[in-house]
Amino acid sequence: MMQALKEWAVVCKALEQGRQVVLLRKGGILEYRQGFEVKHDKFLMFPTYEHQSKDHLQPDYADEIENVLADNPPGGTNRLTSYAKVIDVKETSDRSLLQKLARFHIWNESYVNARMDYNAKKPMSVILLRVFKLDTPIHVDVREEWAGCKSWIPLDIDAAGAQPALDDIQFERVAAEVREVLSIAA
Repeated sequence: MMQALKEWAVVCKALEQGRQVVLLRKGGILEYRQGFEVKHDKFLMFPTYEHQSKDHLQPDYADEIENVLADNPPGGTNRLTSYAKVIDVKETSDRSLLQKLARFHIWNESYVNARMDYNAKKPMSVILLRVFKLDTPIHVDVREEWAGCKSWIPLDIDAAGAQPALDDIQFERVAAEVREVLSIAA
């Protein structure tokens, strides 16, 4: 059984394309008190279609949201197309460090700052991920208990057959750059 992490569909696409390799998380409204917690080292990506906006994305990726919204699965269902492995996690409240990570994600500076301001006493979790695109998408019926602003949902599914978004050499190069910014030893 794998857990799934709810994330904007446009971010899931960027992760699958290798355009994004880090997630910046604080937690949803239902996680306000404790903040976001990395509870699993491997999880399916559960694309969501609420709250995402072109206004929150870097200019080079903003137009991609139209394609993502056009590919939204029929109501009451979802299509999972990737899973991720957590490589490193670092918590930070340093906005200048987050600015240095801009080339590793698709959010614009304004949105990152807004996320930092939300639950300001909690640090931002910077999560370096290795993402794998599934050979065959997993189709699920969405359950009522998965609704709302929470990060993790339980799924009675296991992922098999996947290709890495970035090959080993590409990923190690990018991971080394992220670790350098975050000052994490490999």
